[in-house]
Amino acid sequence: MPNAETYPFQWLWDSCFHCLIWNHLGSERAQIELNSVFVHQSESGFVPHMTYWGKPDFGQTFWGRSQTSTITQPPMYGHVIAELERTGTQVDEQIYRQASRGLLHLLTDRKRTAAGLVPIFHPWESGCDDSARWDSWRQFDDVQPASQQVSGPASSSADENGTASIEAWRRRKGELVRSLEVDPDGGPTSNSQFSVGSVGFNALVAWNSDELLAAAQSRMRSFDPDVVTQLTELEARNAELKIALRHRWDPELVTWCDDGPVSGRTRTADALLPLLIDPRLDAFDSLVDSKAFAGPFGIRGAHQAEPSYDPATYWRGPSWPQIIYLLHQAARPHSAQLASTISERFLAGAVEAELAEYWHPETGQALGAIPQTWTGLALLVESELRNE
Repeated sequence: MPNAETYPFQWLWDSCFHCLIWNHLGSERAQIELNSVFVHQSESGFVPHMTYWGKPDFGQTFWGRSQTSTITQPPMYGHVIAELERTGTQVDEQIYRQASRGLLHLLTDRKRTAAGLVPIFHPWESGCDDSARWDSWRQFDDVQPASQQVSGPASSSADENGTASIEAWRRRKGELVRSLEVDPDGGPTSNSQFSVGSVGFNALVAWNSDELLAAAQSRMRSFDPDVVTQLTELEARNAELKIALRHRWDPELVTWCDDGPVSGRTRTADALLPLLIDPRLDAFDSLVDSKAFAGPFGIRGAHQAEPSYDPATYWRGPSWPQIIYLLHQAARPHSAQLASTISERFLAGAVEAELAEYWHPETGQALGAIPQTWTGLALLVESELRNE
């Protein structure tokens, strides 16, 4: 559970970040939680983003199925497997089989966008729920909610205009669930109301594929032939995706742009996640530019000059620890100084916000659920700083 009160169930990418933290603490729970990620994986390879442990019928009316959701989230399990192997924990071959199936499902079963990207079929699949990148789908007048503390999709605001926006967007996201086309295994196949090639999501598909392939390299000879076949196909499909993703770079905006409506050109921190596979100096520079993404308490969730930038509103500009961690991972191989700067500000924010779900990048004010498990990622970057 990311937070026992606000988020009392299991979320896919949250659990992957939990694995990294448990592994850093030397706990066997890293492998236990990694195994749990794939318990409800379908035959097609689809991995649901939510599991309702203990209350299997809790989301049945909303999703149209019991136990799990009918959408996914960024497949962070490739990185988890690589990190476990790098720190001396051998991962079971079955997990490689399940992880490669999960990634191949995204790369092969979802019909690519015109630009060759893997589409997402709901904003929640990106993990960045209320991002300004989805404003083209909001379908109401006020697309810039007033500054307010918001703890997530179930929250409300005292501000009349802000409340109207949040409530209308919540209803809209419910409509987008109902417009999903779902296969017999429960995974989404299309959505007539929402389909976009998110560069952030695609970057994580590509990077996690690379991480999984790197982890498997030294063990390939011992794997069953079918696992080797899956990994070989994954490598080929992922090479195509990385080429397509590089073509989404816009040098004028200094960001990657989604394959979709105009809102996909909004400069957000998650749109810089292609740095994980496509390092560009000007994009790295924007992470430490105080007029762009660099806040004193961490990387802003959106560029400061964006009209929609609101540093205290859910996914409209606050610092998000999991996004900062990923951008820190991108920076590490290219600049120790940049990685160190990102780490120091990340730690300052995590401490000031008392391990909150997210926080105000200018003041460190805690926002959302307090504490939130993924903010334990600060342990990892603190350890790296200490060992430099």
